[in-house]
Amino acid sequence: MIWGENSPKGPNPAAERPACRLGVNIDHVATLRNARGGVDPDPVRAAQLAIMAGADGITAHLREDRRHIRDEDMARLKNEVDAPLNFEMAATDEMVEICLRTAPHAACLVPEKREERTTEGGLDVAGQADSLRPKIERLRDAGIRVSLFIDPDPRQIEAAVALGAPVVELHTGEYQQAALSTTPALIQKTFDAIEQAARLGDEMGLEIHAGHGLNFQNVSNIAAIPAMRELNIGHFLIGEAVFMGLDKAVREMGRLIADARSGRLV
Repeated sequence: MIWGENSPKGPNPAAERPACRLGVNIDHVATLRNARGGVDPDPVRAAQLAIMAGADGITAHLREDRRHIRDEDMARLKNEVDAPLNFEMAATDEMVEICLRTAPHAACLVPEKREERTTEGGLDVAGQADSLRPKIERLRDAGIRVSLFIDPDPRQIEAAVALGAPVVELHTGEYQQAALSTTPALIQKTFDAIEQAARLGDEMGLEIHAGHGLNFQNVSNIAAIPAMRELNIGHFLIGEAVFMGLDKAVREMGRLIADARSGRLV
């Protein structure tokens, strides 16, 4: 396992860790549906199955170009899935209005570029504070819990606190890429950045989530970070569902997270 230099060590580093929730992102069920048109496979059915398999919540990203999730999907997810809905969205006036109408449990603000295949990095909260503040306030005033998707950077953590967002989701994409390189120093460096950002955010009163590129091989180290409270995982689980079924994939991810929290790491 990879521990950050300041990660807990000792006979029982998991003694005081609360559970870490699993949020399942069902965007790419909609990607598959849209590739052919029609209604199958249904992302709402996937969300219901994920909850039955032990997921704690559902994440869906309504993109500006509607490349996967559609407006009607968000409405159905809110109305037909008995679990917290995390509305992932760009920080635009259009998305704020749709989110307010949908009234999800949470909204995660992310950067968005039309040409990207997937979110490529964190939101520049420090550089966009003036434009983000009124949007965060509108969502917060409506009772929607706001999360900011950021890189594991102390400057971004501090900016999130200053804006009054209760949650940050740390981008784990660089850690995933480093793990593919099999270069120990790079893996350790990217892990340490996440662990240190999580600790700083926790100390400053933020709830810490993480996501992007997490899979069966790398999730345990991230889940074991003491401050971690939620992991949002999508593309890998939907892909793995082709081979083992979505329910089994979600159950296995939940098991790995629970084992990491209890200290049963391999």
